[in-house]
Amino acid sequence: MTEKAAPKARKSRAKSAAVKKTRPSGTLDIPPPPRRSRPADIAVVGAGPTGLAIALMLARQGRRVMVHERFATPRPVGAGFMLQPTGLHVLDRLGLTPRVEACGQRIDHIFGREARRGRVVLDVRYSDLKRPRPAIGIHRAAMFAILHEACVETGVDFETDREIVAADAGRLIDSGGRRSAPFNLVIDASGARSAIAAGRSVERRDLAWGALWTTVPWPGAPFDPTALEQVYLGASRMLGVLPCGVLPGAPGAPQATFFWSLKTEIWSDWYDLGLPAWKDHCLRLWPELTPVMDAITDREQMTLASYGHHTLPRPVGDRLAALGDAAHSTSPQLGQGVNMGLLDAQALADAMTRHRDLPTALDAYARARRWHVRLYQALSLGFTPFYQADGRLLPWVRDHVLGKVARLPLAPRLLAATIAGVLLDPRSTEGR
Repeated sequence: MTEKAAPKARKSRAKSAAVKKTRPSGTLDIPPPPRRSRPADIAVVGAGPTGLAIALMLARQGRRVMVHERFATPRPVGAGFMLQPTGLHVLDRLGLTPRVEACGQRIDHIFGREARRGRVVLDVRYSDLKRPRPAIGIHRAAMFAILHEACVETGVDFETDREIVAADAGRLIDSGGRRSAPFNLVIDASGARSAIAAGRSVERRDLAWGALWTTVPWPGAPFDPTALEQVYLGASRMLGVLPCGVLPGAPGAPQATFFWSLKTEIWSDWYDLGLPAWKDHCLRLWPELTPVMDAITDREQMTLASYGHHTLPRPVGDRLAALGDAAHSTSPQLGQGVNMGLLDAQALADAMTRHRDLPTALDAYARARRWHVRLYQALSLGFTPFYQADGRLLPWVRDHVLGKVARLPLAPRLLAATIAGVLLDPRSTEGR
């Protein structure tokens, strides 16, 4: 957690007093002094991918950043996910894509079929994009290790074992009621259940459907190592296997994330049912899952994830910016969660580079992300019931109508662009 002193540190000390006298209120244009000569200017709440990414970006700009994490030791929470071309664009700019590619698994397409008749109802190929680029399946532990290491190398500070529940005019308030010294900026990257966002009167809509997930060794053939494969029983059952590369410290041992969709209110029924009966049901729907089921020997291996939908009307406030799921959360059906957070981080970092005045920079960040966020929040709400719902009508429409529409001319490109996150393409021309 140490870093070499900044170049020409002695000269910068003489200049810093003059800068403080002349810079307007809210300005973040502060020359970086030697490490630990003064407190951090920017507080980041949350050490997930979004929080670590924005901390890294701002530290590389020469700003003093401290990440606040409620766990005693920063650690990842969750299983594998997909880095879409949008998220990979951000990692390109950070110079981290080679590390991600070394740990992750290339995903060329997403494939889904109906359990009873084997009808293909979803086939998305990244080769259909106008500028083809595959996604990458990666485990959260690997992504965390890459970003955390880069943050430490760049001199980001961490404060752990402290739960932040509110932010007020640049001050953090923890669960014990303690208030911090004021920061120039607080960045809320604490996730979908952000206490800071909840304090801003945002209405969260809890979604009825969640998922049970676990990580297992890669099952091998007949599974395609370059595809996210799914099987559906109507819209009430969805099973999926996502290749997610290797875990940190386990080279050469590829992993997969297995997930099972269910209503969160019946989780206790699933638990009481017992593993043997549930595994038999899974195998009836998808016989090839035998090696996956063999790897699940205890119900405690399965973790329940619940989801909600909310969108902050405005993701900025007085010395405050909300990023990722803290600003906009939804179901994972389009696989955009981490990618949207990375895009938010890049937009905020770019805005703070272009604008010396903080309120102007925050306004620029909010404008830059407004329409892309609104579009994908609406798409997620619209698509989810076709894959997670009771009844027969919506899955029938999905299988017999949407499936045929998806095969019309230009439809494959539009569908690929939707999944890749490039509708209203948010990527800047830089680095393309």
